[in-house]
Amino acid sequence: MASQILNHKARRDYFITETYEAGIELKGTEVKSLRNARASIDEAFARVERGQCWLYNAHINPYEFGNRNNVDPLRPRRLLLHKKEIDRLAGQLNSQGMAIIPLKIYFTKRYAKIQLGIGKGKSQVDKRETLKRKTADREIQRALSDRTKRRS
Repeated sequence: MASQILNHKARRDYFITETYEAGIELKGTEVKSLRNARASIDEAFARVERGQCWLYNAHINPYEFGNRNNVDPLRPRRLLLHKKEIDRLAGQLNSQGMAIIPLKIYFTKRYAKIQLGIGKGKSQVDKRETLKRKTADREIQRALSDRTKRRS
């Protein structure tokens, strides 16, 4: 199974309204590090600048068997999107409080892809409400599974 790098903070900190799939422009041995799941996108974000979309603060560890081909782990990486998608993203970012958040990095066939989410930041009250709802759902599922186990 192909490796995935997930952003664990994204759905906790943002209301995700829409998602996009984009390619990532990688250099050198970054692909090998991604295939080994040696990356983190928890602090990453994307911006639209001068008609292109860029990914910032995505940390891809240098490949351990690489040499001079290794690049800076925090360098900005260009995201590969169609012009219409970039224009749509730029239009949505002009809304108050909207941001482009990377949700996960994965491979389709041989290409590295990133799933981007358009989201609005949650307030502290919203985060607590989400946590309460998740805990209640977990308890309901636990009670239902205990009930089915007793029947068998």
